[in-house]
Amino acid sequence: MTAPRIALIHATPLAIEPVNASFKKLWPEASLQNILDDSLSKDHAAAGHLTADMVERFIDLAEYAKRAGCQGILFTCSAFGEAIEAAATAVAIPTLKPNEAMFVEALRAALKSKQNAAEVLNIGLVATFAASIVSMSEEFKALAAAQAQQVKLHSLFVPHAMDALAQGQTDEHHRLVAAGVQTMPACDVIMLAQFSMAAAQTLAQAKTTTPILTSPECAVLALQKRMKNV
Repeated sequence: MTAPRIALIHATPLAIEPVNASFKKLWPEASLQNILDDSLSKDHAAAGHLTADMVERFIDLAEYAKRAGCQGILFTCSAFGEAIEAAATAVAIPTLKPNEAMFVEALRAALKSKQNAAEVLNIGLVATFAASIVSMSEEFKALAAAQAQQVKLHSLFVPHAMDALAQGQTDEHHRLVAAGVQTMPACDVIMLAQFSMAAAQTLAQAKTTTPILTSPECAVLALQKRMKNV
């Protein structure tokens, strides 16, 4: 497929730069269309859960992307798993959740670190948007169960980091994320939950010997592979 058009659908502007940077690095031929509805993350936080109205809005966004000529969709918002599944069903084009590729890689990397394949895998999940933890934990545990893997998931919410990033205080955001990583119990691998956290990976990795994964690069490579197989 030559120069496919990919819709990047965002619920926060903070996710736009990291995923565009990953495409530029890993799949520069792709033509990108950024679609932002920054009220979604605010409404989710206010409601405290995913609502039927939010699901319909995700379907509307995906259908708009398809009408605009996009051949693939990557959602960058990590707290809306069920809504993304509904959108993918509605448009029937390659559609990727933001974290599913990172989840697969985390299980692979953790398993590789074990002497015995029957050992429990200890995997960390660090988030700066609290609502992401519940939905991501459910999705990750479902994937682990489907692969018959015994997993203990250690989750951590880092307060104030997302606000710092939104205010342009990138160094403070990275410092808070790295400090949070240092408080994690012993893990085989640690995942940074949101696309907006990707740039904090370098500093966080300097604070621990545990491998740290970010979602944008995993997602770009996975979508590229999926679209080549269509």
